Amino acid sequence: MEAFKDKLSMSLVRLFAFHLSKQLPSEPNFNEEAFCRTIEAKLDSLELKQRAQLIADEMHKVLPVELNLRYSILRRMLHTRPHANLKVSQQSDEEGLCGWAMMPLGMVVAQHGLENFELSLNLLKDMTSYFSSEFDIRPFIIADQQRALAITSSWVYDDDYHVRRLVSEGTRPRLPWAMQLPNLIKDPSPLIPLLTVLRDDEEEYVRRSVANHLNDIAKDHPDKVASIAKDWLQAEAQPINKDQQKNRLRLVKHACRTLIKQGHPEALAAFGIHPAQVTLNALNTLTSSVCIGDDITFELIIASSAEHEQTLIIDYLVHHKKANGSLTAKVFKWKSVTLSPSETLTIQKTHPFKVITTRQYYSGTHAVSVRINGADYGYCEFELVKPCP
Repeated sequence: MEAFKDKLSMSLVRLFAFHLSKQLPSEPNFNEEAFCRTIEAKLDSLELKQRAQLIADEMHKVLPVELNLRYSILRRMLHTRPHANLKVSQQSDEEGLCGWAMMPLGMVVAQHGLENFELSLNLLKDMTSYFSSEFDIRPFIIADQQRALAITSSWVYDDDYHVRRLVSEGTRPRLPWAMQLPNLIKDPSPLIPLLTVLRDDEEEYVRRSVANHLNDIAKDHPDKVASIAKDWLQAEAQPINKDQQKNRLRLVKHACRTLIKQGHPEALAAFGIHPAQVTLNALNTLTSSVCIGDDITFELIIASSAEHEQTLIIDYLVHHKKANGSLTAKVFKWKSVTLSPSETLTIQKTHPFKVITTRQYYSGTHAVSVRINGADYGYCEFELVKPCP
C-alpha cells in the first residue's frame, strides 16, 4: 500500500521540474536535473507536509519575485483540462499539474503572496478547483481578516462549487491539520451570513462543509449554534421545497452532532427532542469483567412515564480509566427510538475494547452509563483486565 507521504513523490517532482522548464525560458540558470537532485537528497526522510514545504521552498527560489510574473507562470503550470472534468484522484502529467501537486503550489502563494491580497487570493480561488486551497487562504485571514473576507465573500455565488466550498472550508475556525483562526474562534459572527447563503447549496460537498464549520463553532459557542439550528429548521420562515428541507435537516443534524452527544438542551429542542420522561429499571453489564481486546455487553431497561408518545435519543458513555487512576467519559452513539406511553424498552449493546493505536487502555475499574435526550442515567462498574491468554 502506498505511503501517504508518497502522494508527493519524485515522479511528481520531475513533473514540477518539467513544467518549470517550459515556463522559465528566460531563466538560463534553471536546471531541471539540479532542481530534482536537490529535492531527492532530502525527500525520502520527510513526511507529507514536510515534502510539500521542501518543494515549495525550491520553487520559490527559481520563480520570479514579481508577483504578476510569478503567478502568470503558476497559472500556466496548471492542468489544461477544464476544471469541471478534474477529480481529486486526477493525476498530474505533461498536460499540467493538479491534485496533490496543488499542496506545494498553494504554499508558494500563501507564504510569499501577502503583499497583494487581491492577486494572491484570486489565484488561490482558481487553484482550488484542481484540489483545494482551504489551508492556503488562512494566512491571509490571520493577517487581515476584514480585507480577506471582503475579497472572498462574493465567492459564495461562484459557478464553481469548489470555490463555494472554499468559502466555508477555508474559514473554519478549527479546520483539522490547519492553523487555527483565533479571531473567528472568538467571534464567528462574520461568517454566519456566508454560511446562511451556502446552507441550501445544490452540492452536498458544499453543504457538508457548512455543517462541519458550524460544528467547529459549536465547540466554542454552543448556544449560538443551537440558536442557528432552531432558526434554520423553522421551515415556515424560509419557503423551501421538500428536498431542500430534507437536505437542510441533514446538514443541521451533522452540524449539531457534538451538541447532541453532549446533550445540549436547546440543540435537542431544535429537533423536537425534549427531556425524557422515563424510569430507569436497570443498567447492567452481562459480565463483571472483560479482557483488553474483547467485548463487553450491557443491558438497558427503561419504562416510559409520559402520557404521550416520545422520541428518545439514547447514547452511552464508557468511563475509561486513565494512567493517573481517574476516569474520563467518552460518548458513543447508540440509537433513536419512539416510546409509547407506559411502554418498557429492553435493549442490549456490545462495546469492543479492541486494541487500537489512538487509545491506551489501563486495567482497573471502568464504568458505563447512558444519556437519554441529554440527561444521564445509571452507572454500572466493571473491571477491565489484561489481555486474556
